[in-house]
Formats: sequence, C-alpha cells, structure tokens
Amino acid sequence: MRSPDRTELTPLDFLRRSAFVYPDKTAVVHGDRSYTYREFELRVRRLAAGLLGAGLQPGDRVAFLSPNTPPLLEAHYGVPASGGVLVAINTRLAAAEIAYILEHSGARYLFVDRALAGLIDEDALAGDGVSLVRIDDTGAPEDPYEAFLGSAVGSAVGSAEPPPLAAGPADEEDPISMNYTSGTTGRPKGVVYTHRGAYLSAIGELIEAEMTPGAIYLWTLPMFHCNGWCFTWAVTAVGGTHVCLRDVDPGRIWALIESEGVTHYCGAPTVQIMLVNHPSARRLDHPVRTMIAGAPPSPTLLEHLRALNFEPIHAYGLTETYGPTATCVWHADWDDRPPEEQARLLARQGQGFVTSDMMRVVDEEGRDVPRDAATMGEVVMRGNIVMKGYFAQPEATAEVFRGGWFHSGDLAVWHPDGYVELRDRAKDIIISGGENISTIEVEQTVARHPAVLECAVVAVPHDEWGERPKAFVTLKPGADATEREIIDFCRDRIARFKCPDAIAFGPLPKTSTGKVQKYILRDREWAGREKRIN
Repeated sequence: MRSPDRTELTPLDFLRRSAFVYPDKTAVVHGDRSYTYREFELRVRRLAAGLLGAGLQPGDRVAFLSPNTPPLLEAHYGVPASGGVLVAINTRLAAAEIAYILEHSGARYLFVDRALAGLIDEDALAGDGVSLVRIDDTGAPEDPYEAFLGSAVGSAVGSAEPPPLAAGPADEEDPISMNYTSGTTGRPKGVVYTHRGAYLSAIGELIEAEMTPGAIYLWTLPMFHCNGWCFTWAVTAVGGTHVCLRDVDPGRIWALIESEGVTHYCGAPTVQIMLVNHPSARRLDHPVRTMIAGAPPSPTLLEHLRALNFEPIHAYGLTETYGPTATCVWHADWDDRPPEEQARLLARQGQGFVTSDMMRVVDEEGRDVPRDAATMGEVVMRGNIVMKGYFAQPEATAEVFRGGWFHSGDLAVWHPDGYVELRDRAKDIIISGGENISTIEVEQTVARHPAVLECAVVAVPHDEWGERPKAFVTLKPGADATEREIIDFCRDRIARFKCPDAIAFGPLPKTSTGKVQKYILRDREWAGREKRIN
C-alpha cells in the first residue's frame, strides 16, 4: 500500500534541488554564454509558465527540433513542469519524417532551431493548429525563444516572476517524454518514458558513469536520442556542468576537453573512432570517462581509447530501455591482464544497471539458454527502465512485451560469469550453409587491421551457400589495403567459413546517432534477388 506522505519520483526534483544547493554554480555553458543553476532554474520556470500561458493542457505534446543547445536542455524540465510531454525530434530526419512524427504524436507546440526551419511547413502546421516558436540560439532579447520566455513575466502569469516549479506529476507513471525509434523497418514508433523511469534511469547513469558534483559533461551525444540517454537529467542531479555543442566536430571536442576540463561525455563507436583518429588526438593529462553505446565497440577501439587516457564505459540498451540499461562493469582481477584481453572482456555488454533488472538470454520458448558463451538466444529485459509502451500502438506494445518481458530482437550468448555478449541483431545474423556467422565477430576481426577505420558486415547472396559475409570498409586517412590483404588477415584469426568473401571500400551509411545503416547495404546487395536462408 502506498504511503500517504510519499512523493512521486520525477527528475524535476533534480533541478529544484541543484538550484537550491548550488545556486551560483555554472550549470550550462554554450560558447560564450553560461548560466548558473539559479538562472537555469529561472529560465525553466519561464518556459513552463509560457507554455501554460499559451494554453497548454495536461498531457499535451510539445515538440522540439533542435541541436544540443540550452533551449532543448531547458525543455527537458520546462515541458514536464508545465504538465506537457516532450517530443525531441531527430534533427537528421527528412521533412516528411518530421511531419509524420508531429502528426502521430499529436504535438500542439513546436519549437524549431533556425538552422532546421527549412524542414518545417509552417502553413501546414498552422492549418493543424500547431503553435510554432523559432529558436535563433543567440540568447539575445530579440531571439523568438527568448521572447517566449519573456512572455511568462507579467501579463502571462500575472506577476513579475513565474511561479516555482510544479511539485511533480500526480502519478510518477505519467509520461514525461516520447522518443521515436529510427524507423528503419517501418514507420517510427513513439516510445513513452515516464517520470519514474526517467528518474531511475538518470540515477543509474550517475552510478555507472561515477559522476560527482565536479562533473563537466560535454554534449557530443544528441539530446534528442533517448533524451540524451537521460544525461539531460543525470548531470543536473549532481549539480554538474552541461557543456552544449551544436555539432559533432572532433577537433572542437578535443579543444573543449582541454579548455572546459571535460570529465565525461557519451557517444556511439563512430564518434569515438573519429576522436581517436583525429590529428589532435593525444594522451590526456586527466582521465575522461566516456560511455559507449548504440552499437558494439570493437576491442581495438576500446584499447585505443584506454591508451589515450579515456576510461570507456561500455553500455547497452535501446530506445525502449531509456537508452543504456546495462553495462560491462570492470573487475579488479582484469587489471593485470594484457591490454588486448582487457579490451575483449570490456567489449561484452555485461549486465543490468543497479536501477534495472537483470538481463536474460532466452530461447524461442522463453527459457534461459545455457551460460556457456556459445548458445545463442534473444536478450530480454524488464523492470524500472523499460518503456511504458508504444504511443497509440497497443498491438505492437503487446507483441514486444510477450511473456511479460521486453524482447529486444538482439541475439547474444550468456557467459559463465553472467555477462551477456551480443552476437547480432536477429535480422543481421548470417546463415551460411547451415552455419551461423556473427557479423559482430567478423567486424571486430576486420577492425583489428591497422589500415581499417571502421567496417560493417552484411549477408550477400551466394549460389551454393545461400548467403556469405561481405565487409564494407572505410580506411584510415592515408592508409592503404587491398581486398586480399584484409581477407587473409581475417583468415589468420577466425575460422575460414566466417571470413568475408569480398571487401568493398568507401564511406558507410549511418543514422544521425552514428549507427551504421546495414539495411541499406543489405538491400543494395539483394536487389532483384529473393533472400534465401539455408
């Protein structure tokens, strides 16, 4: 039975507390602008009051289309403080995709950055009754977003200052945000996050990233992606400093690490590869913790990061799990092992956060597979940091939660120590002549070649074996390697039946969050052929 004096869990409490405890501490840095926690909290109150003054009703969706700027960070507090639900939209989407999300979510308000305004049909939005506010990202009074905040003072709320932040939701299971999936296999789905889930996910990130009040977090990860893996709330919870960054520029990132004293950042393997191979790369004077998720990092990448004094935290999750929900926790007895073995151990996905439930690997009947590091099954999860469901899609929600567990679609093995290691997405596994081939294993092998920057492996048609691996490779700047050299390199390290039959060189197609779009490569290879699995 719920205690009558219990308060509901909400990340709004993080800002309320930090503004009280650290009022004069720098909360946000953006170029030559900065805000203290007192100023940050005041701007959030003005955003919330402005939305209420504009007629927002409880549960209304408020969309933001913006790079990593203070307005988008403020929206993570101001929108739920007004009773609304934040819909942070992927900035790399096409106009038609953005229009679909706005329509499907039923957004009543849209805040759009000046650089992205061309993706919006203002006449169509007006016809649908969507209120539009432009963000110039100047911080000047004439910026329409700043004017909107100013509207909260005086006539909009009847006082010189907006009221304090709301105490929180009536129910911690109320939605706080909706994040749309990438939509690579169909229309994107709106993943519903709750106040409780966001609160506990943020706490989990703090524990795994070992954040303290001295944390200086660089926003290399898009805030629109799973609400920045919930670091939008986590950094504020400890009174850390948010360093905003409009664009991912590896040279700029290296400069900010030094000038701002950055202690933490997050990024997909693609971002990490850009950093370790940039001309500015050097061993850091102070350790920087970096959380890696979005795709499995290769042991080679992890080894390079550690050599530069980065402390990689390998995490795993999906949009449906508030971003990372598991991590490969380091064990003290790994300290004395060779770097290559350390990297191999760290490349596993590990186990659930303190605030999530333990992951399982199950067969088609939902039974645990043996913990033998060989038998493959599907990764399933449940607990506090799994989504509430898909917005307005009850059938899809019921299907993915069959048996009372969230089915990830990821194939993995279970090690004797309880750690999980991904082998592939179910749709990516290669079945060649009846043998299963993990594209991740092949990719990690190719990535060890000294000339390879990054790679992706997909199944391609084969008349005898049904399908075979093909590697798509991007070489490091100035490096050279032939197809035969890379294939022979693989044959010296893994079974020959797993080695790619062909190598294609060039850039890889990617999503805005750095994931390689394998389906584009696969569809290209299978054009005009009916896929056959032996």
